[in-house]
Amino acid sequence: MPLQHILVVYLISVLLVFLPSFGLAKLFAKAGRESWKAYVPFYNTWVMQDIAKRPKHWVFWQFIPVVGWFITPGIFIEFAKVFARYSFGEHIMASLFAPFYFPWLAGRKDLRYVGPDVVKHYKKAAWREWVDAAIFAIVAATLIRTFVFEAYTIPSSSMEKTLLINDFLFVSKLSYGPRIPNTPLSVPFMHNYLPGSSGRKSYSTAIELPYIRWFASPVKRNDAVVFNFPEGDTVINRPEFQSAVPYYQMVRALGRQAILGNPDEYPLAIHPVDKTDNYIKRCVAVAGDSLQIIAGVLYVNGAPAYVPPHSSTFYRFTVKQGQIISEEDLREAGIRLNMGDSEGGAKDFSSIGGNMFRANLSVGELEKLKGIASVDVASIQKEIEPTAPGAMFPYDRSISWSVDSFAYDHALWVPKKGASVELTPRNMLFYRRCIEVYENNKLQEFNGKVFINDKEATSYTFKMDYYWMMGDNRHKSQDSRYWGFVPEDHIVGKAWMIWMSWDKGPRWKRLFNIIK
Repeated sequence: MPLQHILVVYLISVLLVFLPSFGLAKLFAKAGRESWKAYVPFYNTWVMQDIAKRPKHWVFWQFIPVVGWFITPGIFIEFAKVFARYSFGEHIMASLFAPFYFPWLAGRKDLRYVGPDVVKHYKKAAWREWVDAAIFAIVAATLIRTFVFEAYTIPSSSMEKTLLINDFLFVSKLSYGPRIPNTPLSVPFMHNYLPGSSGRKSYSTAIELPYIRWFASPVKRNDAVVFNFPEGDTVINRPEFQSAVPYYQMVRALGRQAILGNPDEYPLAIHPVDKTDNYIKRCVAVAGDSLQIIAGVLYVNGAPAYVPPHSSTFYRFTVKQGQIISEEDLREAGIRLNMGDSEGGAKDFSSIGGNMFRANLSVGELEKLKGIASVDVASIQKEIEPTAPGAMFPYDRSISWSVDSFAYDHALWVPKKGASVELTPRNMLFYRRCIEVYENNKLQEFNGKVFINDKEATSYTFKMDYYWMMGDNRHKSQDSRYWGFVPEDHIVGKAWMIWMSWDKGPRWKRLFNIIK
């Protein structure tokens, strides 16, 4: 963990125990202790525990990064009790608004110090026991969700047939190091919107923290990764848009002014990094790699890349003269088909005229297709989407790429922390968003010259590692081919295990499978 991250964490810890000191000093005096002790961070909580006759080892727990932030409010609540403050409302104030609560409490005319012996005889109402237990459970679950693992549901077909719609996953936060939330003030267990609220945000930006990741470990090539959608910082806040139809896609189609000038039809929501929608894809290239897709084959650093065993792509084929083939024939052969609407829209099997068909197949399923008697095996060909000017990232008409022919004319380099790139007109097409948006620089171009933070620059050194993500379902995945690089600060965690899978009932064979 970088030193500056440690300093930020402990600065917050110090402020939590110091800011209430102005009220605590008067309360210490009423409890028979010297007032000055209230102004010494952490010594003051030691004294509070001594006054309340509570275990002093709680004070040491305060030094555990982030966990200590949740211990401090507990100490405040126990201290408030020795002044006969037992109500649920006051305990909420003591835990969440201590800098205001303790000065208010110290100024109360009816304030009296009753001591720890009286507190021992106080008995909570049954409902308080339940509420306190629920709050503890929420805090514990929030810590686990933030720092250890999080549950995630597969919403689309972009990773089929490796991961299926309605697979429920555990995502490991420890694999790449837990990331501190940019927006710590949020409703527990809610991501970016309150359910049933028509797009009302579930978080506050009153406090925003910089990117901090503890015990950071880089993403490994071929990992299945959950990350925040890079183009999700701005979304059209309507259900039919969000990340399914990204704001930047609409800007490219209609123009920015057409969107900004019509807020009733295109209401916008701005999200910090940790509150953009979660995506899951496979990391096919890591920082420093170069990649190309030629005739549907991915190459990384000049060599054919790893092909996941259940990765799928479309094939075209014909059936023999006088023969027919149906969806049932493919299913009976053991071929899994998604015939509903999904990311990309196309069904996994369809007729394309006459005796010609197309099917979305993994390598193993391709062999099963060849075993169907009615199929003309010699006719089977991988479907290759033709190139088109400006159709893919970086959406410039001087570049004709497609999902199957991407960077085929010149390998695309993935930015690496500490590495530099020359700021040529072509490179600016690929790396402008990294420099300006992800790394927060002021970027301007005048008369063929580039200015970064008002200084002329001919090269740029990256501050973060970046990754290239692609879905295993290569023809039905919205991925880096459409929106480019994924910065390291967008990485959430590694997809680890399927704990439940559902399709009109449990898919028993998928339960507790480790994701590869």
